Amino acid sequence: MGFSSFLGRVLFASLFILSAWQLFNEFDANGGPISKELIPKLTVVKKNLSSKLGVALPDIDARQFISVIIFLKGVGGILFVFGSTFGSFLLLLHLALTTPLLYDFYNYRPGKPKYNHLLNEFMLNTALFGALLFFIGMKNSIPRSQLRKKTPKAKTV
Repeated sequence: MGFSSFLGRVLFASLFILSAWQLFNEFDANGGPISKELIPKLTVVKKNLSSKLGVALPDIDARQFISVIIFLKGVGGILFVFGSTFGSFLLLLHLALTTPLLYDFYNYRPGKPKYNHLLNEFMLNTALFGALLFFIGMKNSIPRSQLRKKTPKAKTV
């Protein structure tokens, strides 16, 4: 059970770690290729929040946002491999911040190819979010004393 659990965490976290590595390698003075997609979406979010809250919000810098994404994916993924609940919370935060922002299927009409693609990606990230919640729930449902308990050695007569 121990090895299969570790292997499962490695495979799950590799999605986040490799993605963070790719974003890090593509990161440049403008933030990389993702910034072209992210800047208009961050502007829309800023306008919507400003109108709903009635307060002028500062500009959201795409480079800083991408840096946060890289940090959350990289550090969260590495900590998750070692079974850390904190790592899974970092990955949850990443998914909560980026999923509705990057996969905005709700801005397109059903039946369009872009709508179907974004809805599919949104649902995949929602499934990842659910898997992380399941991991946290399972991790917290096992009593700590049971985790540390060692099997007694058999007595020889």
